[in-house]
Formats: sequence, C-alpha cells, structure tokens
Amino acid sequence: MSTTRRHNFTRKNLRDVLRHGLNTAIFCCVIAIALALSGRGGWGYQFVYSLSIGLISWLIIDLGRLALSTDPDKPWPGPARAVPLIAVGITAGFLGGNVIGDAWSGAPLLEFWSFAPHKFASTLIITALASVVMCYYYYSRGKSKYLEGAIALAQRDAADARLKLLETQLEPHMLFNTLANLRALITTDPARAVEMLDRLNAYLRVTLSGSRALSHPLAAEFDRLSDYLSLMSVRMGNRLRYTLDLPEDLREVPVPPLMLQPLVENSIRHGLEPQVEGGEIRVQARRDGKKLCIEVRDTGAGMDTAALTADGGGFGLAQVRERLATVYGAEGRLALTSPESGGVCATILLPLAKP
Repeated sequence: MSTTRRHNFTRKNLRDVLRHGLNTAIFCCVIAIALALSGRGGWGYQFVYSLSIGLISWLIIDLGRLALSTDPDKPWPGPARAVPLIAVGITAGFLGGNVIGDAWSGAPLLEFWSFAPHKFASTLIITALASVVMCYYYYSRGKSKYLEGAIALAQRDAADARLKLLETQLEPHMLFNTLANLRALITTDPARAVEMLDRLNAYLRVTLSGSRALSHPLAAEFDRLSDYLSLMSVRMGNRLRYTLDLPEDLREVPVPPLMLQPLVENSIRHGLEPQVEGGEIRVQARRDGKKLCIEVRDTGAGMDTAALTADGGGFGLAQVRERLATVYGAEGRLALTSPESGGVCATILLPLAKP
C-alpha cells in the first residue's frame, strides 16, 4: 500500500471509529435509562456501568477489526477473525466495565460474581446482546459503503471503457475523411498533395503515439485542433481561415480528447467546402459562470433545420454528444444554432470541475 493511500485509509477509518464511539456512548445511555426504569438501580449507577462496558468493547472490537483487516477497502475481517474478536471484545468489556463501575460505586471488586444466577445471566446477556447488535449495525453500514464504492468503481470503469471505444471510433472517422480529401487533391494539385501527406504523417505520429488518456488539458485539445486545421489548410489554401482563442486561465482545464475536432470537421465539410470562397472558423473558450463554454463558429453555408435538431449533425456530432453524456451526464451539453450572420455555431457547455 502506498504512503498516500495508507494515510487516507487511516484518516478515513479514524473518522469511522470516532463516529462509532459516539454512537456507542448514545446507545449505552439508552440502555442505562432502560435499566434504571426497570428498577435495577439509579440512572447514574447504570450509566457508569453501561458506558464503561460499552466503550471498552467498542475500542477493542473497532480497533481490532482495522488491525485484522487485510484489505483497506473492506473495514471488517472475515468471519474466522471477526467472531473471536467480538467474543474477546465482549468479555473484556464485561470484565473491565464492571471493574470501573465497582471502583466508581465503591462496591467490592467484580461484585457480579456474588449475584444470583439469574441476575448474573441477565447482566451478561444484556452486554452480549448489546455488543452484537452494535457490531452488526456497524458491519452493515461498512458493507453498504463498500458495496456503494464497488458499484461506483464499476460504473466508472464502464464509463472509461465507453470513452475508449468512442475515441477509437472517432480517430478512423477523421482519418477516412482526410484520406478522401487527399485523394481529391492528388488529381488536381500533386505538389500540395505531397505537402498534405507529409503533414498528415506528422499529425498521425503525434496523435496515435500519444497516451490514450481519458482526459487531457484543454490546451492539448487546442494544439491538436491547430495541427488538424494546418493539415486542412494545405488542401483548401486561402479558402480556409481560422482563429483559436484559448484564455490562459483555461489552458489546464481537463476535457475528453477529440471533443472539438468533429465539430471543426463538420464546419469544413458542411459549411466551408460548399462555398467557392470558403470561409472562417473561430474556436473560442470562455467561462460562463461555473461552466466552461466552447464555441465553434463558422461563416459557411449553414445547415438545414433538421441538422440543427438535438439528434442531427451526423456521426461526429452524435459521438461528441455521447462522450459528453458519458463524462458529465446532464451537465455536459452540445447545442447547434444558426446565427443571423450566417453559418453555424456549435456550443459546448460543461462543468469546470475535473471529469
């Protein structure tokens, strides 16, 4: 176990132990009140005995389970260790608590040995039953938290796998589109086709050799986008103009890889390429309250009404929506609008917190 993990484990379980101690003290007060009302002695007398027995049992069992547990994610050892531990805790609590109670009340040491058999048995049964009930309660709570953590981990792993799958679908999609553009350029301008091929080779070397992390800084996403737009500008020449605007304070915000490129591909394919004069693409990131807002705006031919609906936009936009939903849930949104000035504006809204 790493030092950091051991430190977190100890701190977390220390909070649990203290919370268990407080609950045990409250439970002991309830038992003392019940015994006092049943006529077995004054409340103060019962409170000292109940609290002494309960807290000794709690300390031995609660600290013992942490010492015997071999898995930091499981707060209780297996039954082969837990049952003897509880038995030792009950015995030590019963004997030690009575010693403290006798000393406080001035009674002979371990006075319970002189009790009538039925009184001795009832005292022992109350101690054992109360200890078992509290242990079962703590065990149930601990098991519930462990299962919740396991479920959350499984859901996170499933989301990670889903993101990996979506990224592996997006990369070939981009590559096929670029190769199709390269094929068209070969027949019309071989020299520029060679230049484009060189840029594509450099782009793929950086992109495909990098680690497939589930997130990277927004600056890396903009760098990747700059490389792609440089690649596209070889084919389109001055028909493609672009601006990338990333404020310094947003550079390290983590985002899923390949989140913006499908939007830019859409702008080029459906907006700029149909126009003889081409157009401009502007990608801008900014804060919107507690959200990160990223706009991909083009001055192209625009899109029809059906494409601007929530389900429109083709494969690339569908993948972006699905990745946002996987990482951010309802907090991540993609909206398409048609500005009065023309073209299309794709807007991504997502929380600034780390995914």
